[in-house]
Formats: sequence, C-alpha cells, structure tokens
Amino acid sequence: MHRIVRTLVALLALAGLLPAQDGKGESLEGLAADAELVETRTEVPRLKAPAAYELKDNTVLIELSEYAGYAGLIAANGGLEPNEGSLFFRKFGFKVKLALSEEESWSALNSGRMAASATTVDVLAVYGKQFSVVVPALIGYSRGADGVVVSSAIKRINDLRGKTLATAQFTEADFLIRYLAQEAALPIRMLPDLSAAPDRNSLNLVFCSDAFGAGDLFLREVKGARGRLAGCVTWAPKTTEVADGSEGKAKVLVTNRNLLIVADILVVNKGFAASNPDIVTGLVHGLLEGNRMVRDHPRDHLAVVAKAFGWSAEDAEGELSKVHLANLPENQAFFAGTIDSAGSYGGIYESAVYAYGKELIPNPADSERFVEKRHLDAAAASGAFKEQKPSVTPLKSAGAQAVEGDPLLSKDIRFFFKPNSSDLDMNTEENVKNLESIKKLLQVSPGSTVLLRGHVDNALVETFRKQGGEAFVRSQALKAMELSKARAGEIARLLTERHKVDAARIERIGRGWEEPVGTDSEMNRRVEVQWFTLE
Repeated sequence: MHRIVRTLVALLALAGLLPAQDGKGESLEGLAADAELVETRTEVPRLKAPAAYELKDNTVLIELSEYAGYAGLIAANGGLEPNEGSLFFRKFGFKVKLALSEEESWSALNSGRMAASATTVDVLAVYGKQFSVVVPALIGYSRGADGVVVSSAIKRINDLRGKTLATAQFTEADFLIRYLAQEAALPIRMLPDLSAAPDRNSLNLVFCSDAFGAGDLFLREVKGARGRLAGCVTWAPKTTEVADGSEGKAKVLVTNRNLLIVADILVVNKGFAASNPDIVTGLVHGLLEGNRMVRDHPRDHLAVVAKAFGWSAEDAEGELSKVHLANLPENQAFFAGTIDSAGSYGGIYESAVYAYGKELIPNPADSERFVEKRHLDAAAASGAFKEQKPSVTPLKSAGAQAVEGDPLLSKDIRFFFKPNSSDLDMNTEENVKNLESIKKLLQVSPGSTVLLRGHVDNALVETFRKQGGEAFVRSQALKAMELSKARAGEIARLLTERHKVDAARIERIGRGWEEPVGTDSEMNRRVEVQWFTLE
C-alpha cells in the first residue's frame, strides 16, 4: 500500500493536480523518488493453511525464479515444458513443468497449488513451523549474484554504524546484510521509511518491494547527494549497474562470490512428498544429474538455459559463472555439517535465526524438521554419482588479489587468559565459542583469511610511570607487545591444531596496549579479528 500511495502522488503531481509540496513542506518530487519503498513488516507474514499438492496429468509443477542456479533442473527437463524426452520421464516416469515467477509464492506452495519450488535456507528460518515443506536436496550456492553496494567512502561493514541501507525484506539480500552485521557486532534497526531518524549505534534498514528497487532508490540518492542512504543490498546485474551508474560515488563493497552463505535448496510440499516419495527421489536424482551435466559441460547446455530465461547464450554463460551447482558429496556434507569450504545447512539456518532476532523469530523451529535425507541416500545407493568429489574452491576475478588493506569487517573477541600469561583457559565456555566463531568465518568463505590483532590492558601505564618514569614505561610496553603477540599466537595455534584451520589463512600481530577501545580494562584485554575476503 505504501508503494501504491507514493506512485499515485507522483502521477498526480506530474499532472498538476497536487501542489508542489505537502502540508509538512516535503516536496512531492521527494515522495515520488521513494516509490520503491514498502511498509516495514514487524512480523513474519502468515502463510495459507497447509494442503497437499495433487498430481495432475502425471506432471509435477515446480516454480522457479529467473536465476542460473536452476540450470541443472532446466537441463534435466530439456527446457521448461513437460515432455517425455526429459530425464525425469525417461528414468522415473513422470513429467515436470517449470514455471517462472518472481513472486515469493510460499502460500501457494503451502496450500498445494504447486508441488515444489526453490528458495534459500534463511527463508526456512523466517517462516518456521508454518512452512509445511520438506527439503530433500541442496541445489547450489550463489557465487556473486548477491552483493552490498555502498558510498565510496565506506571501507568495511563496521563503517555502516549509524548509516541506512535499502534492501528487500525477508529475502537472501536481507539475510546477507544481517549476517555481515552480526559478525561485525552491529545491531540492526528497521526504520519505517527514510523520514525516520536512523539509530546512531545500529545499521539501519529500509525496505523496498524487491532488491532491484533498492538498487534504483540508492542510485538516485547517491546521484542526488541527498545523503539519506549509505547503500543497498541487491543482486546482479543491479549491483554493477548501480556502481557503474554512480559516476564514482558508489562501489560494490562485497558480493557472495566467496561468501557462501546463500544456499539454494529444493523445497517440496510436505503433503505431496509424503504421498509420493518415489517422485521426490526422482526429482532429487534428476537435479543431481542435471547439475552434473551443466558442471561437466556447461557450453552444451547454454542454449536450453538461455531459451528458458530469454537470455542470449553470452548472458547465460555469464550468469552461470555466478553459481555453484552442488553434486552429491557436497549435498551430503552440506546437510551433515561437514562441508569445510562453504556454509552448511545447520550453520546457515542458525545464523538466520540469530540474525533476524527474537523480534521477528520469537519461537524458531528446529532446523531438522524440514530435512528429508532418504532421497539423497537413494541417489548414493544407486551408484550413479560414486565418482563425484566435493569441489568448492575460491574464485577470483581476472587480476583480483586478496585484500591487503581494509578488511571486510573486524570484530573484537575477548578471550580469557590467565593473568600475565598467554595460556588460554579452555575450561571457559566463551573461549571455546569464540574459537568456533573464527573457524566459521573462514569456513563460509573459501580463500578468506583472518588477521589476529592481540591487545592487553593499559590500566597500569600511569602506575608504571610513577614507579620508574618513561624508561620503565617503555620497557613494560615492550613486554606488553610481546604478551599480546603471544596471545594472538595462542589463538592461531588452537585454530590450526584443534579446528584444523590452514595456518596459511591466519596472520597475527601484537599491539600491546597501544589501541585501547575505552577505559574498561576487560574490554581492552582482547583479540581483534579482521576478516579479509577475496572478491
């Protein structure tokens, strides 16, 4: 409704039927410029009641969006339309219709108007117990399709404190920025619109009807130098369109090219899955076979993918470069939580619950309620994919180098050391959790590295000065530097020995007491973790 009202205002103003300003002095041109904005939801939308999908004409209806990550399904089906030449019919005796839609039709899936669809793991966390679906397979990872575009002066996620971004609510774009914010210890504040004052200690969000609208809104903002928005979270090709169209005033801060937390999954109507387990097994087998076809010989399938989406073959090839189609062992590792170079099902799900918070997800569902692994087990038992190996590796653009200047984000982690020692107390639960959190940073982003910056408390500096003057302060400062370096080194040792992190992905330095964050001694005894990702 908010969007419709603003659009009507714009049309009436252009027609000369409204004055140039509203009663509060706000220009109607400004209202029109915000037409993409929609009402901020403070509760998750309710879905229609569950009902089972009924098979008609031996055809399974699956709804997909226009995204190259679904190329495997399209290749296996030989296009969008049901046909007897498809892999699904030849091997399993049923036909598939792939319908394209950009609507988030979760109520239609819930109420049995379609058999299956595709979404990202974070959406399951949002809709929770009301979402009556099963998840039999991972389709793949987005590798650069989603990204954060910001004003050029912003160097890292931490710089967004007190700033406002536009995105689309309850989408993978919303989850992406919430995930990054939580890793940077930035609270999220949802604003009703751009007239609301941003919270100076939070990353503030306003929402548009879709992520493309968020990109358009930010581009107008940055070109008009209005200063209300610091960026947007959107997806390709809008990410590059905004950066290129900003005349140097905006840049792509990060994409998920090597940040593998946006994972596409197959979701099947629960009632239909219960009544037709053999069909679901066929869907999973066909998906895996289609993914293999496109992974092994992408050029052979460009034509069918391009035709399905109305793309050129060149566009299809470019879009396929932004996805990773999952094979069987990657599927198995994804659901088992053992994948070591990307986000796992459970890890992404719990990250989404935490990122959205109790305000939006007060009673989260158990992630395992959705998973149905027997169809992957059947694919493994068939032996059809026995030669496959997991292969999720870092991707670099031509000429790209690892970041050596500003990290994507930094976070202060307080480890508990014994007094004046670099021995970490591993009986402290917080220490164990903090080590795990660093491991997860590296795990979800192949090729990324961390810099551990050790710090000690500066509370005794004045005491040292009174005891022995500046010479004594300098001698103690050197000891503090060595202790802070040793503490960072101890964290690195535990990461490599206990968590099997590659030592080449960890650097460490000691900063002594040179960089206090305030007067709180406990906060100053810390290890700062800086996370560098490949882009």
